[in-house]
Amino acid sequence: MTKPRGARFGRREFVGMSVAAAGVTILKPRVAFGTEANSAVRLGLLGCGGRGRSVMSSFLENTPAVLTAMGDLFSDQLEAAKSRLDEQSARFGKPAVDPQRLFKGLRAYEALFASKEVDAVYVATPPFFHPEHLEAALAAGKHIYLEKPVAVDVPGAKQVMALGERAGARKLSLAVGFQIRHASPYVELARRVHEGQIGQPVSGQIHYFASALKRPEWPDATPVERRLRNWVRDKALSGDIIVEQNIHIVDVTNWMLKATPLKAVGSTGRAGRSDAGDCSSHFNCVFSYPGGVHVSFASTQFGTAAWGVGMQYYGTKGCAEARYDTPVRIGGEVTWEYPGLKKPEPTDLQAAAVGSFRGALDDADANKQKAFIESLTSGQPVNEARAGAESALASMLGREAAYSGQELSWEKLLKSKQVYDPKIDWKLFA
Repeated sequence: MTKPRGARFGRREFVGMSVAAAGVTILKPRVAFGTEANSAVRLGLLGCGGRGRSVMSSFLENTPAVLTAMGDLFSDQLEAAKSRLDEQSARFGKPAVDPQRLFKGLRAYEALFASKEVDAVYVATPPFFHPEHLEAALAAGKHIYLEKPVAVDVPGAKQVMALGERAGARKLSLAVGFQIRHASPYVELARRVHEGQIGQPVSGQIHYFASALKRPEWPDATPVERRLRNWVRDKALSGDIIVEQNIHIVDVTNWMLKATPLKAVGSTGRAGRSDAGDCSSHFNCVFSYPGGVHVSFASTQFGTAAWGVGMQYYGTKGCAEARYDTPVRIGGEVTWEYPGLKKPEPTDLQAAAVGSFRGALDDADANKQKAFIESLTSGQPVNEARAGAESALASMLGREAAYSGQELSWEKLLKSKQVYDPKIDWKLFA
C-alpha cells in the first residue's frame, strides 16, 4: 500500500510529469471579474461523480457563477453530469455547457485547465489525485475549489502546503471543501468557544457513525475500472474512511481548539464490511491536543442502521455540543442554543452516509460557495491550503496510529515519506 516517495511514478504518470510537457497553456489569473456588464465567474468541473455533480449544482443555485466546461475519466459520468447540470443551469437562466468543452479520458484535466473559457475549477476527483491536479490547475492560472481531503499521504499533504504558498504569491484563491466552517450555527459556536464561554478546554468526544456506502458493482467493468469507479472503498485512492469521510469532524476539532493534535493512539478493523474494497469498517482513537486536551474519536462505515455525527468539547466552565442535525449549543455557566433548529425526521441513512444532511448544516454549502465566488470577484483571494493540509494530516495521524496499534506523534508523522500507491497501470486508460 505504501512505498518510498521517490517511487511516486504512478500518480505522476496519471497527471503528467510536468505541466509544460503536457502542453498546458499558462494563463494569467483573472483577478477581477465583471469588467463587462453582467459577466460571471466561469467554472470548470473536474470529476463528475456524485459529489462533483451535487456541489456544482449548488454553485449554480447559490452563486452567479456559470458552468462552462467539464472533464471526467468516464464518458458515462460526463454525460450524466452534463444532463443534470444543464437542467440546473436552465432553472436559473444560465447557459448549458458547450459540447466542445466536454473533456473525456485520462488527460481530460489538461484541456479543461487550458480552456480560456474557465476562470476557476472545482476539483472532485478521487483524493489520491488531488495534489497533482491542484498543481496543474495552479500552473494554468486557475482559481481552485479543491474537494477534501487534499491528499491521502503525508508527502501529498506537504505538497499541498507548498502549492498553497504558490497560490498566495500568484493571488489565486484556493478553497478546500470544509463547508462546515461556513455553517452559521457552527460559526457562532466557534466564536463563543474562542471567546472562552466553556472556559479552558479539557477533553472532547467526537463521532461519525455512518452506514455502508451503496455503490454499483459494475459487473462488466475490468477490476481496475471497478476500483476507480468505487474509489471510496479503496485505501490508496481515498485515504480510508477516517481521512476521506471522518475528516470533517477532525477539521472542526482543529478549528474549535485552534490547534493540531500532538499525538494519537487508536485501533481499527474491517469486520462487518462486505464490499470488495480494503477500507476499514471503524476507527477508535484518542487525539492529544496541546494543553493536555484529550479528544476521543469513533467512526463506522458499514451495515445499514448507523447514523449520527456529533461533537462535544468539555471545558472548565461548560460544554460545547454540535451535531450535523441538532442541537448546536453550550451548557454550563453560559447557556446558549442556536435558535430555529428543528431535528428533521426521518433521517435518510443513505443520504446521510454520502453527506446530505438537514439541520445545522443547511446553509453550509451555500455560504461556502458564495464566499469562494466573492473572493474572486472582490480580488480578495482565500487560501485554505494549510488548514486543509493540517486537517488531512491530523486524520492521517489517527489512521497510522490505528494501523500500527502504537502511539504516534505529530513530529514523527511529518517525517513519513511513505506514499499511498494504488499500483494501477495507467496505460490501460490511455
